[in-house]
Amino acid sequence: MARSRSSKALEIAVDIGENEQDPNEFKQCVILSEKMGFDIAWLGDHFMPWAHSSDRSSYVWSLMGSCLEATKKIRLGPYVTTPIGARYHPLIIAQASATLDNMYPGRFVLTVGTGEAMNEVPFFERWPGWNERMERLVEGMQMIRKMWDSKTFFDFDGKYFKANQVYLYTRTRTPMKIYVSGVGPKMARAAGEFGDALITLSHANPLERCRDLIFPEFEEGARSAGKDPSKMEKVVSLSFTLKDPETYNKTERRYAGIVAKESFNEPDPRKIEQMGRDLPKEELLKSTVFLEKWSDVIDLISKFQEIGVTQVVLPSGADRKMIRTFGQKVLPQFKTKSRR
Repeated sequence: MARSRSSKALEIAVDIGENEQDPNEFKQCVILSEKMGFDIAWLGDHFMPWAHSSDRSSYVWSLMGSCLEATKKIRLGPYVTTPIGARYHPLIIAQASATLDNMYPGRFVLTVGTGEAMNEVPFFERWPGWNERMERLVEGMQMIRKMWDSKTFFDFDGKYFKANQVYLYTRTRTPMKIYVSGVGPKMARAAGEFGDALITLSHANPLERCRDLIFPEFEEGARSAGKDPSKMEKVVSLSFTLKDPETYNKTERRYAGIVAKESFNEPDPRKIEQMGRDLPKEELLKSTVFLEKWSDVIDLISKFQEIGVTQVVLPSGADRKMIRTFGQKVLPQFKTKSRR
């Protein structure tokens, strides 16, 4: 079946994260991102950080309200929240999201996922297998939508979540979407069926895999639910570097645990950081794309746009210099094109 393309202009976002800096520095990075002209700033939602030595892990729901108040138009969201019943009950996420949309209409973007052990185990006291987490996420999304949409009190009787006569009093002001984070084909299909948009990672899903497997699964899931995939968003968080391989191996080793096998199932950031130190060099180098100049970055983004991506996320971190550089080197190329 032919791939559905979106007519949306390409959006450029930055992934500011949640580690290493104090909360106010993240806010300053969001303010700068708006000033530079980025469409969206994503902030990580972690209880504990990917690397123990980063020594910071801000609570994103406190941070997002402050960031939205300090800006005027940039959209903002958690990357990603996990309404699977550990840290977050779906009803709380529904209410929190609606409140932010009520105060800052159309600027809050909700993204959900199945989570990582380091964030959920302290609240679950166990770590469910992927199938259970997936079922919980789907049911959680259904509960969130019911809260947003229901005009009256309602009951919810699911496998994992139950509620008797609940109602959302502070309503959303705009129609809200649920973005779904997915790496594998099963999650991509579920994102299409139960969500409104897909977010995936280029280090796990390079261009060819997105084009040939992940996006078709997402679109089939959407069609199975009676949706038009051409009207749905596909977001790719890009991993690339202009560093040479040896430099990259040295500077990025601390966060290499994020690409180590089973790191999502490890609850201790100290052990995750050690997993990164133990990761074979070739595995770390495979997790990014090595580019030589900024025109190569533009070409890479353009190739993803050609296969239907509607938003690319640039890996800035809470680094004002990097945000400025992306704003100067990358953003003008696509902002100019979108205005033609």
